[in-house]
Amino acid sequence: MGERVAQGRGIGWAVGMAPSQRWLGLLLVLLGTSLAERPALRAQPPPPPAAGLDAVIEAHMREASIVGLAGAVLVDNRLVWAKGYGFHDVARSRPFTTETPVSVASIAKTVVGVAMMQLVAEGRLSLDADVAAYLPFPLRNPRFPEQPITLRMLATHTSSVTDRWEVYREVYRFAGAPERLGDFLADYFSPRGRRYSDDNYLATVPGSVREYSNLGAALVGLVVERLTGKRLDRYTSDHVFVPLGLRATGWVVGGTVRQDVPVTRFVAQGGLSLPILPYSPTTYPDGGLYTSVTDLSRVFLALLNRGAHDGRRILPEREADEMLRFQFSGPVYPKGYGPGQGNSGLFWRTKFGGSRMGHGGNDPGVQAEMLASLDRRLAVILLCNTSVTDPGGDAFGKILDVLWTHGESRLR
Repeated sequence: MGERVAQGRGIGWAVGMAPSQRWLGLLLVLLGTSLAERPALRAQPPPPPAAGLDAVIEAHMREASIVGLAGAVLVDNRLVWAKGYGFHDVARSRPFTTETPVSVASIAKTVVGVAMMQLVAEGRLSLDADVAAYLPFPLRNPRFPEQPITLRMLATHTSSVTDRWEVYREVYRFAGAPERLGDFLADYFSPRGRRYSDDNYLATVPGSVREYSNLGAALVGLVVERLTGKRLDRYTSDHVFVPLGLRATGWVVGGTVRQDVPVTRFVAQGGLSLPILPYSPTTYPDGGLYTSVTDLSRVFLALLNRGAHDGRRILPEREADEMLRFQFSGPVYPKGYGPGQGNSGLFWRTKFGGSRMGHGGNDPGVQAEMLASLDRRLAVILLCNTSVTDPGGDAFGKILDVLWTHGESRLR
């Protein structure tokens, strides 16, 4: 979700990439529509100064048939602007607001990272230990069986674990009986599993190459569950959501399709906004989170402020710093991912030529971004219930740039 495209669901901390053709392809086959490639998110010239913010955003929404979205601008650790536009239901009768809960796809991985670092702070996890010690099944690249895979590798997408599409597409559940997270992962990684293959790993030494992996995040979610004795949704509710006072945040767990999460998701193509059936991922730690702009702003502010927001702490400063710290430097850059491609923290990365950091997410009917400047003074969140498939349909990126420009105008 996010980087999920060519490489999976997508964010690590920083930003997901544009949706892949195969993810949208799955959805559009279900809809009976054709696939059109959406350009990658890119910086755009700022809007004309005379244009009102609302008018510019609404014009871009009409241009791409976006049904609903909400955004927030954070400056110097404060929420300075937030607003919703459009609607969150098929009948266009319920406004999309900053309190509307919506799927955020791979931004979920950031919350998994927080849970992981909480256990590191307690001494219950080590980032550089063999992660197989925390799992009920072996985790070894069969081509390099002597090389351990660590949590740090999973969190920087350098573990050599890969999302084999012909299997990974099964995690999207539109109906039917749910499957437990642990059962799916054991079936995929255990050599005796039905879904096992040597091709579930890259032909590279763990730690040497960066390739985005959703299942890497799912594995970390399972580690959290096994160490705490709680499902990830319950653990993060107790240790992240409740402490921060979040009211519209939760998980869709284990491939269970919930009808009570109110936002309808849409795919926009040819001037139409097509509603899609509710779905959820079996590997929910990599993309099953829903939240509102208001709630996600609190999480982001806590991370940017070394683990605390508004007097409420979710991480000690040391672990928050380690989560955001650039993990790649000098000779330890992964092959094919040098300084020109940016850098990575633990479940986040840099983007826009290394000038911003954060995470994003993309799934059918979902576009989400959570970005900050490297000095952490400016941040923008944008959540949308419509994925755009028309060529040139970069309205989401244009709106993101409008909000970034607005934030720059608020810097002192």
